[in-house]
Amino acid sequence: MKAINLAEKLALFSTHWDPHVVAGYNGNDVMVVKFKGEFPFHKHDTTDDFFLVLEGEMVMDYDDHDPVTVRTGEIVVVPAGQTHRPRATEEVKVLLIEPAGEPNSGDADMTPASKPSI
Repeated sequence: MKAINLAEKLALFSTHWDPHVVAGYNGNDVMVVKFKGEFPFHKHDTTDDFFLVLEGEMVMDYDDHDPVTVRTGEIVVVPAGQTHRPRATEEVKVLLIEPAGEPNSGDADMTPASKPSI
């Protein structure tokens, strides 16, 4: 029951594609992440993905329709089962909300991030 400063939490790490849990909410992990470049295309069969751009600009690519550009202060929610890929030309800082324990890699053939708490 205290305020969490997201800028301070983001300053604690410099890695990309490495979400860090800053809070829990109704069985969900609230996380901050930095990314640059492309994440692999993947999907989450049973959960939606929530992205809030805190700083910068990202693009959400989809396998079946046009990409969506998401800028500072904007959100995009990817529905469960939708194949997608976040990407950013320059570093972007994002707040994510996912069910606790959901691998960030979805069905992609890669090792999911460990999602440490900070």
